[in-house]
Amino acid sequence: MATSRTAAVPDLLYRSLVWLDLRVGVLVAVAMPLVLLAWAALRRERALLRLLGIYWKVASLLLVANLLLSDRRPLGFLVLVIAQLLVVVSVWLWVDLNEELADLPPWRPLPLTLRIWRWSLTFWGLIGAGFSATALGCFDAARIAGPRCAPWLQPPLVLHEHLETGFDFVFGGEWTPAVAAFIGYVGLVGYAVGLLQWLLVRLPKLGRVAGDF
Repeated sequence: MATSRTAAVPDLLYRSLVWLDLRVGVLVAVAMPLVLLAWAALRRERALLRLLGIYWKVASLLLVANLLLSDRRPLGFLVLVIAQLLVVVSVWLWVDLNEELADLPPWRPLPLTLRIWRWSLTFWGLIGAGFSATALGCFDAARIAGPRCAPWLQPPLVLHEHLETGFDFVFGGEWTPAVAAFIGYVGLVGYAVGLLQWLLVRLPKLGRVAGDF
């Protein structure tokens, strides 16, 4: 019995860390950029709007990962790690935007909040990607039902339940895990095509200049 209790403590701690990562992610990857987007639109700050527009396109990969995980697709674990790293790259890569943002008065509330958000997102993205990498063993379909994988599947299932309720209310249809995974795969293919087009065409031509991404 003592061994069972001892084993349960790390599992409980690991589950708590997964949910903590989720809550911090919702704050820095969803709530704060939404506020900043509305704020930048009201202030008509073009540089901020361009940066946030690029960010949301890249951050859509986080949703793709959750759609895949809601149907227990192992690929979702790998996509989650990649997505967290890409969102960090997306807010720092652009030379022209970095120069424009550096020219904004640092004491103004909007630029200051943006800087706080970029650094918060960076810390979460890097630490979160490292933490998510501990679940890459779940990429093996035979292990996905194991205790290490279960905590990562719970948040996508909660998201799925909310989407299911909204989908049924709006469309009167059934939102199943299989439908979510199918949309996730379609989104992943579209994302991969867009990323390759940017890497092979726009990046060699324009360099690290913010443009259509």
